[in-house]
Amino acid sequence: MKPAHTTGQQNQELKINIGVVGGTGAEGVGLAVRFAAAGHNVFIGSRSEDRAIVAADEATAALEVATSVGSISGGLNSAACEMGEVIILSVPYAGQSDTLEAIRPQLAGKIVVNVIAPLRFSKGEAFAAPPAEGSAAEEAAKLCPEARWVAGFHTLPAGELKNPNTSFEADALICGDDAEAKSVILELADQMTGLRGMDAGRLSSARYLEGATALLINMNKLHRTHFSVRITGI
Repeated sequence: MKPAHTTGQQNQELKINIGVVGGTGAEGVGLAVRFAAAGHNVFIGSRSEDRAIVAADEATAALEVATSVGSISGGLNSAACEMGEVIILSVPYAGQSDTLEAIRPQLAGKIVVNVIAPLRFSKGEAFAAPPAEGSAAEEAAKLCPEARWVAGFHTLPAGELKNPNTSFEADALICGDDAEAKSVILELADQMTGLRGMDAGRLSSARYLEGATALLINMNKLHRTHFSVRITGI
């Protein structure tokens, strides 16, 4: 049987409407830019419609250097869920539970990508702070089992995401228990310039991806650069 996704394979015909819940932060805006640069239409959501519109304008301005782009708009989280065929959950971890409670009915049957990394900071150093379930992604799957959960994009530098012409030469590590949903997100990752979608296994692997965020933050500070991850040998 032919696999649903081949590492590094690009499917330029895959065009999806993507809603970014809590998308006004650096990572949410950066992902919106990259998805739109690949030709997808993106809706940035927030609890504040005004903040979402500002973020959408910021992302749209970044796309001026790209070609063949999709559109980016902004509004409430509920509107992002209505518009999106794929949903990116990009709220701070402290807001995950309340956000999911508010939008849970709209997520039923949809692919939802959790990009959240629970962290704590002490004396200028980042530490992983996983919940009892092991990861934010696993906790979210328990809070909203009707959604088709995938986790990933944790190891990409937000600043680099905002420049659609920057080639990462990096891997987007994607995990999940729904093989079809994971395949769709791997293909979306492959469409980003220089990025390769890499299957990282089951959703339980999210705890390691989320923890790696703390490591990369500390390494970035130490070396004064923006690290990402590349898997070799495959």
